[in-house]
Amino acid sequence: MSLHLWLAFFLAYLLVTLSPGPNVLLVIRNGLRHGVPGVLIALTGNLAAQLITIALVALGVGTLLSTLPMAFTVLKVIGAAYLMFLGSRQLLASFRKRRPDAAVTVEPSRRHSSLWLEAFLVSISNPKTLLFLSAFLPQFIDHAHALTGQFAIMYLTIAGIVITVHSGYVVGVKRIGHYFSGQRWKARFNRLTGVLFIGMGLRLLGSRA
Repeated sequence: MSLHLWLAFFLAYLLVTLSPGPNVLLVIRNGLRHGVPGVLIALTGNLAAQLITIALVALGVGTLLSTLPMAFTVLKVIGAAYLMFLGSRQLLASFRKRRPDAAVTVEPSRRHSSLWLEAFLVSISNPKTLLFLSAFLPQFIDHAHALTGQFAIMYLTIAGIVITVHSGYVVGVKRIGHYFSGQRWKARFNRLTGVLFIGMGLRLLGSRA
């Protein structure tokens, strides 16, 4: 991959990543709740899913999926249902009453694994990502060179962009977060994220290949 082709890919994907989606929302939520460990767990789960997705693109699965409307519909419903499940869980949690003196306890081993799986599933369960990358990545392929190396470069570039942009969102939100640190604001934030997850699920459900 030539330098000018890589720069074009970098700028194009950066613009795509700046648009917030379920993965950004999940990273922000985890960052506010669990700090740096929560951000790192969400990022690694997301990037693991991205690695699998790009491998599927390299194998031509995304192109095949675009010719199978039923398969796309099944995957779309699964992804939408999972996003709405997360949103509903957030909403229910926001209405639970907590004692002011109750300490927040976390089970690290179970919590970390569940957070990672949650981020992985949010990213991997959206078939639109596979279709988008199947249309997007080939535009930056130089067929005069080995494809494996170029896909590897694109994945590493995507990983760098995702880590930088998502971390930037978390830092930005945390800087204003101290203004909304009370229990009432935390409950409102949970309700907002719950509604957004449900809305994203409904939007995915209404999408077409």
